[in-house]
Amino acid sequence: MSIHVDPAQLDHGIPHNRILVAGFASSVALLYCTYLNGLAGTDLFSFFGGLAAIAALVWGSDTIKMLNSYGLGTGVPSAGIIGFGSGIGAMLLSTRFGFAAPLVAVIIAAITGLVLGYLANSVIKMKIPVMVQSLTELAVVGALTLLGLTALVTGRSSLGLSSGEPDLFIRGGLIFVAFILGTIALQHPWNAVLPTGKQDRMFMLAFECGFLTMMMAAIMSFVFLNTAAAVISLAIAIAGWGYTYCRYFSLCRRDAAAWLDTKPIPVTEEYEP
Repeated sequence: MSIHVDPAQLDHGIPHNRILVAGFASSVALLYCTYLNGLAGTDLFSFFGGLAAIAALVWGSDTIKMLNSYGLGTGVPSAGIIGFGSGIGAMLLSTRFGFAAPLVAVIIAAITGLVLGYLANSVIKMKIPVMVQSLTELAVVGALTLLGLTALVTGRSSLGLSSGEPDLFIRGGLIFVAFILGTIALQHPWNAVLPTGKQDRMFMLAFECGFLTMMMAAIMSFVFLNTAAAVISLAIAIAGWGYTYCRYFSLCRRDAAAWLDTKPIPVTEEYEP
């Protein structure tokens, strides 16, 4: 089955390039904030990794919309998988480069996505106008999200992941959990508001999915971090998820009321069938 969406009919709102720049800059900056752990000799700044992942996921949700508006339909999940599949190699290689890890991850992921986009358009002949750009972006989104979740769970995103206690993140399979959590959070927002959902509602759902992912990762962090650091991450995730869930619910009511051309029922009133 294929669902075609006319790109001209989409609610673009904020231009994609602005979202790209904001999402990329925010994610990289927040990733570097996690390096305060090493400078201060603490785990308390690990929560910045979760926020970095959320920034990348919000950017990626708009990239998914841009790509799948060209009629891929059921390709929404595959776009999320290929993004993280492209990014996981870049993320793992980058952890050996210390302070430069986030930038190395971006470069390797971008090259990987660029090659895959070229193959998809020129070899497989999909001929989607934004395919090369979108797969390049999604690979970077995948790499940054995985780096963020890694930093949130283990307290670090550079050298040391493959030795000592943090090795449990990879050897114990938690990296696979982070992979699945990230792909679901990336692909769900646009998939849930098809075919012409409002941009603000999609972004609010992306934030909600991001905080929910951060919540799950924060629970895993109790294995690696001191209790205070893990509790801070979990508290931020719960508070963020609670706020964004309520806002998303409100935006759903707004759009449903507009579609029905009625006024929304106040939240305090009980629904009686």
